[in-house]
Amino acid sequence: MIPDLHVDAASILATLRPWVECESPTHDAAAVNRMMGLAARDLAVAGAAVETIPGRMGLSDCVRARFPHRHRDRPGILVLGHLDTVHPVGTLASLPWRIAGDRAYGPGILDMKGGNVIALAAIRALVASGIETPLPVTFLFTGDEEVGSPSTRDLIEAEAARHAFVLVPEPGQADNGVVTGRYAIARFDLEAVGRPSHAGASPHEGRSAIRAMARMILAIDGMSDADCTFSTGIVSGGQWVNCVPTLCRGQALSMAKRQADLDRGVERMLALSGEQDGVRFSVNRGVTRPVWEPDAGCMALYDQARRLSEALGQPLSHRSAGGGSDGNFTGANGIPTLDGLGPLGQGFHTLDEHVLIETLPQRARLFAALLANLGAAGRS
Repeated sequence: MIPDLHVDAASILATLRPWVECESPTHDAAAVNRMMGLAARDLAVAGAAVETIPGRMGLSDCVRARFPHRHRDRPGILVLGHLDTVHPVGTLASLPWRIAGDRAYGPGILDMKGGNVIALAAIRALVASGIETPLPVTFLFTGDEEVGSPSTRDLIEAEAARHAFVLVPEPGQADNGVVTGRYAIARFDLEAVGRPSHAGASPHEGRSAIRAMARMILAIDGMSDADCTFSTGIVSGGQWVNCVPTLCRGQALSMAKRQADLDRGVERMLALSGEQDGVRFSVNRGVTRPVWEPDAGCMALYDQARRLSEALGQPLSHRSAGGGSDGNFTGANGIPTLDGLGPLGQGFHTLDEHVLIETLPQRARLFAALLANLGAAGRS
């Protein structure tokens, strides 16, 4: 069944603008909670029973919204999204909300506030048309995905285990594709501890932690190959320019298409710990996302989405993708998961972040079709 729904770009953009203009960088829990409040209100207006789940680890709360359904206890559909972004508060000055031609711009608009809003638009349209979904629908919005979901992984996995399907409206792929698998990702905390001295009077007596870290960064980046990549993205060290720096810290990331390759990469990273030339260097493993490889349940879900999309006049390709999402957890746990259902665009995590406006209603119609068909007799 392809429901005949009124879904238009203008109404989606009207909801999306205040979401984008509510800046919500991960590490600013108060800012993310303001965004959670905005989303909670929109979900409540749409008819959901909304609850706030307190945050932990100094990170934001989460919002869970359950839409009414006569079979409330049946395993249903989980719409899984995050409301945090990588853009610090104040980014709107450099990347304001604006519409230019066929594009809408703003921090977090593609990753992934646009996708969350099209999922909301889909269920709004179904409710307005009086169409009951075969399965109950729950939204779960989290606030720490951009740092690997350290405070919410247990919540995500527990909630997903109570559902039959997981739909993740992360950005769509460039050729109107969706995501049916994601690479494994590991994060690492790096620390170099040297020996202090006066940087002007006796620099030779000290051992610079920053210099040692710089050497290790080059070594880490040099370990990348076709199977497993490495990069260092955060570095801070020193306190006084006239002191040989004693401490330098950093964070690195490794990504691989296969779990075995990531496991080997983790071993190589941990083997870098040790002492050289009076500087002690340590590597500790941080948050890890498991590889998600598509199984039969995932591919059956994709096949249904493809048929629905083709009936709507749009081909729908699929692929495994780099760049982790919370779909890594649900897919790896064997729950049929379809990711990359959000709008198309470019520039996420940059000051050119934008969505292609025409894809907002297109993807909202596909999302609505999935909600209206998953679990229907003879279709699940």
